[in-house]
Amino acid sequence: MDANDPGQPPLLDGVNHRDWTYNLPTPTSVLAIGAHPDDVEFGCGATLAKWAAAGCTVHHLVLTDGSKGTWDPDADTSVLIARRHAEQLEAARRLRGEHTRAPMGEVVFLDQVDGELGSDLWLRGEVARTIRSLRPQVVLGHDPWKRYRLHPDHRHAGLLTCDGIVAARDPHFFRDHHLDPHRPDLLFLWEADQPDHAEEVDAYVAVKLQALEAHESQFESTMKANDRAQLAAFRERIDTRLRDLGAPHNMAAAEVFKRIDTR
Repeated sequence: MDANDPGQPPLLDGVNHRDWTYNLPTPTSVLAIGAHPDDVEFGCGATLAKWAAAGCTVHHLVLTDGSKGTWDPDADTSVLIARRHAEQLEAARRLRGEHTRAPMGEVVFLDQVDGELGSDLWLRGEVARTIRSLRPQVVLGHDPWKRYRLHPDHRHAGLLTCDGIVAARDPHFFRDHHLDPHRPDLLFLWEADQPDHAEEVDAYVAVKLQALEAHESQFESTMKANDRAQLAAFRERIDTRLRDLGAPHNMAAAEVFKRIDTR
């Protein structure tokens, strides 16, 4: 796995492992914002599963339609879009689990064209609208300032997350929404070059993998898992990465984030 792998890539050399925070008390509700179907599961799936098991309501906001998510040049993209919607709904269900006390959160699709996501004022307003409507305590998303990131959708998704929080919390932004402003407590950014918060997720790595594997259309292109052996190798890569991220903090496995106090 390298720095452009989705979600929880290896950390850069020289990351400070001092002065971190750990294991946020379970929020009442969270909103995870991903550029594509499957980005949320890669970025924070185990953390969401842990919080859901403790009663947190987990919402998803998916910004693009996933229509570039195949290497088949002859694919019917309308069929692919529908499939990726269904996969995302199933992944959210798997993250929530069968026996959690938490109510099922919403999965919101903005259906921007995959690969063509921008961070314009209208889209910022739609992210702010979702935050105001769902009123999450914590928002999670891509870090837009990650160095040497190749995928433009991830950069724009991160900017929309940050800008949408600012717009959602102040009453004079997007007054035409006719929604009360909402100020989340915290923002967690995955894929950060300089993370400073870790969540212990050893008990939820398997749930993260189950949710990722709901995205069957991505086995070839993203997961490099065309057969059982390759799928097993993918699982091992994810498991090893989370264990490597946890090791400096005496955690069996961790997902790590840049933590920003938004209040």
